[in-house]
Amino acid sequence: MKIDQFIVEQKSLVGILTAMQPICSKRTTLDTTANILFQVSHKELILKSTDLEVSLQYNCDVQEIQISDTRSFLVNGKKIFELTKELDGLIQIQINSSNIIINCGGVHLSLNIKSAQEFPPFPERIENLMLLKATDLMGMFEKVAFLIPQNNSNQALNGLLIEANSEQLKFTTTDGHCLAQVTSQQYQLAVAQTWLLPRRAVFELKKIVESGSDDQVFIGICDNQLVFSSSTFNFFSKLLVDAFPAYQSIMSHNGFYKAAVRKDQFVKTLRRSACLLSGQFIATEFNFNDKQLSIMMQNKDVGSLEENIELDDFTGSKLDIRFYAPYLINGLQIFTGEQVQFYLNSKSQPMIFEADQDQLHFTYLAMPVSQARE
Repeated sequence: MKIDQFIVEQKSLVGILTAMQPICSKRTTLDTTANILFQVSHKELILKSTDLEVSLQYNCDVQEIQISDTRSFLVNGKKIFELTKELDGLIQIQINSSNIIINCGGVHLSLNIKSAQEFPPFPERIENLMLLKATDLMGMFEKVAFLIPQNNSNQALNGLLIEANSEQLKFTTTDGHCLAQVTSQQYQLAVAQTWLLPRRAVFELKKIVESGSDDQVFIGICDNQLVFSSSTFNFFSKLLVDAFPAYQSIMSHNGFYKAAVRKDQFVKTLRRSACLLSGQFIATEFNFNDKQLSIMMQNKDVGSLEENIELDDFTGSKLDIRFYAPYLINGLQIFTGEQVQFYLNSKSQPMIFEADQDQLHFTYLAMPVSQARE
């Protein structure tokens, strides 16, 4: 009697199981989501995992498949990962009615399986809308993802706003104090679309793309979910339904003064200022005057700071403004040049940083701090 089995390289299988661990280990209303769905046909092996919020499907490379008919079954996602990650080389998996037999060298293991009918319905019929280079997608994520809050009371802030239209692709995030945005004119969509992708989906997707070898990633939709697909995986995510803050008016710097400063010197001064905070919310004073920026901060419980930095370019008149130093440090990480260019206008309006790099335009703004807030 012919035995249903397949042979897979350990690294290929464990790579997929690793990507699925955050999904199958998340507690949900259905116990069955702790399992991974294996679908084996004469030509391919497909693995699926879902926690009802995000779902992941992978095509796994196989060395050999011997099967009488298509087989689908559930395996505990954590257990098969923990067992196979300790193996090496080729893994042979035999399929019985109630378990699978895992053979690798002199190792023989058995895991119970469940009926695939217990698995939640999986998204189907993807409509691909836009094809991106994987490096471009990762570059855009890197410019904005750091600012997404984890558990803000305003649910709309806990996501990344994706806007695509006939002119550009735009990613925007905000924590309510600062805003980060990156745009690319390399990618357009004839019919404008807007999606609010949850923070968790952003970071899970980043890990998947960064650890893979795919050069291109599709953005698409499926059953009101956003889908990121490649030749090896499909990543599905439900979207946040809350309205993202109307940010457009605050992004304009018409009538603002332009300024520039050496990034390394500016960041070091800000870090010294932040060192004096000692867990307190205390603003740092910024005095712009001709070609010099004076930075002052005082914490009566710790100490004080006063430094002067040369302005490489300043088109305005004298201006005194206050910022919380960590807000500025947080955003300056996305700028790579020796200089940072920014715009400001008054003590009640934001400091807006801008730069262009690798065909991306990115903006970071921080709101000033009023005396009353401290």
